[in-house]
Amino acid sequence: MDDPKKTQRAALMRNHNFKWLLRGGVISMLGDQLTMVALPWLVLKLTGDTLALGLVIALMSIPRAVFILIGGAVVDRYSPKRVLMLSKYANALLLGLLTLLVLNNQPTMTVSLSASLSLTLDLNAHLTLMIIYVLAFGIGLAQAFGIPSGTSIMPQAIAAEHLQAANGFLMGLRQLSMLIGPLMAAGLLALSGNSGGVIADARGLAFAFGFDCLSFLASAWTLSKVGKLTAPTQQEAPQSVLRSVGAGLMMVWNDAPMRMCFIYWGIVSLFIGGSMQVAIPVLASEQLHGASTLGLLMGANGAGMLLGMAGAAVAGARLRFASFGTVLLLVDGVAGLLVMPLGAVHAAWQAAALMLALGLLSGYMQINVFTWIQRRVPPHMMGRAMSIFMFIFMGLAPLSAAVTGWVLTVISLSQLFFGGGIILVVFAALAYLLTPIRSITNTTNTPQPQ
Repeated sequence: MDDPKKTQRAALMRNHNFKWLLRGGVISMLGDQLTMVALPWLVLKLTGDTLALGLVIALMSIPRAVFILIGGAVVDRYSPKRVLMLSKYANALLLGLLTLLVLNNQPTMTVSLSASLSLTLDLNAHLTLMIIYVLAFGIGLAQAFGIPSGTSIMPQAIAAEHLQAANGFLMGLRQLSMLIGPLMAAGLLALSGNSGGVIADARGLAFAFGFDCLSFLASAWTLSKVGKLTAPTQQEAPQSVLRSVGAGLMMVWNDAPMRMCFIYWGIVSLFIGGSMQVAIPVLASEQLHGASTLGLLMGANGAGMLLGMAGAAVAGARLRFASFGTVLLLVDGVAGLLVMPLGAVHAAWQAAALMLALGLLSGYMQINVFTWIQRRVPPHMMGRAMSIFMFIFMGLAPLSAAVTGWVLTVISLSQLFFGGGIILVVFAALAYLLTPIRSITNTTNTPQPQ
């Protein structure tokens, strides 16, 4: 007798739309990972300024967070395929410009031949950084429309009975790309030179950005092969964007356990989330002295997340030893302990081991958090609930990243990691002792108003 699960997977892999979405998704995911590693490395090698790095991350993240709710409304009004296609072309244009900028960049000199020449070179570097700021803002804005359209197209492209398997397949591939992509970037960045703040050879960086540019064009072509989408079933009366967002906020606020968790995640994201986005590239640049190390650290973190997600998906019930809230706070406390020594390591394998462990915890908890939210939220409110959840991390973490750039001009990198780890442990302990988060279960599927 045939296994129903194997039969369903075979039918999914024969689906015309899924095959084209899968091909485009794999190419685009790899390109995204290259840019995530190459862009902070470019800023660090061009300026050596942690404040500039924090500002670039903030300029790319803030418009993505601020406009993502508007992007969702645009997707609902127009076809997700059309919005996704336009976002891919916009990203390709911006990354193409960034590729040309890197190829045409004249590296700053460490020794001034004359006062006028030194001034000219510094001005060129300053103008280059200004252009990077503009391009980073544009990339973040394009992502604000690409993310909701990318998450909305799957339910309209394939049959409902295949949706869970398709989402699980793509989620696993996304985590796999977080392992392969940074390792690819590590090899490319090794070509860009490691001497001080001078970009001796921009070929590696330019190839990374150029690959991402071509990946958007290729995924736009595969998207064009996707057949006609089914119209979504309307479940509530049409309303303005602001009223729709307000209804989602009220739903979250009126559900006491969800409100407490969202507030807790917001505080953690504000104080810890963005700082790690800045601190990890600085660690690779200043203490581990190698462009390839940054890719190794990101790859180790991606491998850990993949293993953690696999563990949660395969043995989640057997690994459940306490309530959802208790596990959440315990995982955060252990993560804080792992963050503390990161700034004191002087060997790449030590940092990679810590990043692997952090990724393992993050991947395991990510599956549990998404499942918990899906059990609590009514289906017709799911999109808004997930948008609010994404807004917490995309909106608050960039503020933390921008501040971290300035903080690193005042304290050392080791102090930043140690202090950040202590803050995470203290937040988790206080939440366990002073709030009812520890008693939140993962079996409740009816909101509990308060």
